[in-house]
Amino acid sequence: MHFLDYSAVALFFIAMIIIGFYSFNKIKSSEDFFVAGGKVPWWLSGISHHVSGYSGVVFVAYAAIAYKYGLTLYFWWGFNIAIAVILGSIFIVPRWPRLRQKLNIQSPTEYLKLRYNTSAQQIIAWSGVVVKLFDVAAKWASMGILLHGFTGLPIWLGIVVSGGVSLLYIAVGGLWADLWTDFAQFVVQIVAGLVLFISTIMYLGGVSALFDIWDKLPKANSQMFNGPYTAAWTFGFFFVILLSYTGGTWNLAARFISTPNSVQAKKSAYVSAVLYLVWPLILFFPMWAGPIIFPGLEDPAANLYPMLTKEFLPPGLVGLVLASMFANTMSMTTSDANTISAVITRDILPNLYKQFRNLSQRASLKLARNSTIVFTVLTMIIAVNKDAFGDVIGLILTWFGALLGPTAIPMILGLFPTFKHCDSRAAIISILGGLITFAVINYSGIVFPQSIKTVLPLIIAFVLYSGIGLINKSKNDKVSDEIEDLLDYLSKPEDISAGVGISN
Repeated sequence: MHFLDYSAVALFFIAMIIIGFYSFNKIKSSEDFFVAGGKVPWWLSGISHHVSGYSGVVFVAYAAIAYKYGLTLYFWWGFNIAIAVILGSIFIVPRWPRLRQKLNIQSPTEYLKLRYNTSAQQIIAWSGVVVKLFDVAAKWASMGILLHGFTGLPIWLGIVVSGGVSLLYIAVGGLWADLWTDFAQFVVQIVAGLVLFISTIMYLGGVSALFDIWDKLPKANSQMFNGPYTAAWTFGFFFVILLSYTGGTWNLAARFISTPNSVQAKKSAYVSAVLYLVWPLILFFPMWAGPIIFPGLEDPAANLYPMLTKEFLPPGLVGLVLASMFANTMSMTTSDANTISAVITRDILPNLYKQFRNLSQRASLKLARNSTIVFTVLTMIIAVNKDAFGDVIGLILTWFGALLGPTAIPMILGLFPTFKHCDSRAAIISILGGLITFAVINYSGIVFPQSIKTVLPLIIAFVLYSGIGLINKSKNDKVSDEIEDLLDYLSKPEDISAGVGISN
């Protein structure tokens, strides 16, 4: 890279750190650190929710999928997410800020102690932490691969650099730093993505290339379903996405929890959904055109995006693109680290050790920062050893996709009165059933289709959870008044005329 490219990346890092320390003054308590005091405006929450769904994985693993299989990537990823978030905004999203209003929660799993019991909460919390260790590690690994492709630096060093800068600003500024760096990263992403999109179109002959390239690519590349990404796989993965992007992935739930009320939470979901509907078409176009520009490319995961930027962009803008990829990755990983820190601080440690209960604001804030540091360092260690877990695609589509469902089922469905008879036993058995299914699929030696491997743990968890709830209902098991009151509260409609959600 040119000196100007390195300068662009350096300026980006400096800007992120400045935002982190600027946000430091807003952090007075763990509530400010984890949920920004419930004061996040809908537009900032929506942009952050959208940006937090991207990472270096998009430019590594997904770039390889776009190169080999074409348009199908948009349908099982961007389009799937948009529809899932729109659907979730109607039924799921408004319940998150109401939980904060009703119970004063600071983590997405904090309400589970009341909804089920301590054991169920701890199993979900620990399972979720393990899932995110692999998920975040995949993001760091992707960033290391990309930095190696651009600069030749060792992959492990790229992981340490990107992780270290992220760790600095998120540990200092909490969720406010995360949100405002997300906004800055969104601007960088849009500028860099548009420049590369326009440059690619000009190289291919102008606006007509948007349609002409599909005649030059294998016919299957223009189809909705291609290769292992079949209709069945896409449909099954939709439910993983539905649970994930509406709160099953905790950092995304935190975006909704941090809004003032249910109306603003809905608006934030709509912003994110529209962006997912439109932006991937622009972002992925250069990757779809990759086989035309670089035919027979070996290892597109590591080489495609760096080669595209070096081919079409002048010095300085290559660095901007690299900064945008750092931006995407850091957005997702720091939001994860912040939310996982909330779960560790609020839900795990107080149940393990009495000294972490009833902490002062200062002590709670110190614990929040320390747990953020420890979690982030562990994800970096896993990232350095990524090959042991099936590389980047293995970490994302196998480990994260399959493990998220079982932990998300009791967490999301537990918000609905329909499932009020699903007690702690249903929650624990469904999680264990899903995790055992995952183990059998991946380590029994039996060969399963990819669609089955991804969605079967979720299906088993759902059947067990709802089935036990039906058995409890048939036995006329009583639901506590406290749970009945909570679920009724979460299900009340918004006060549209006042423009606010139900408040306590």
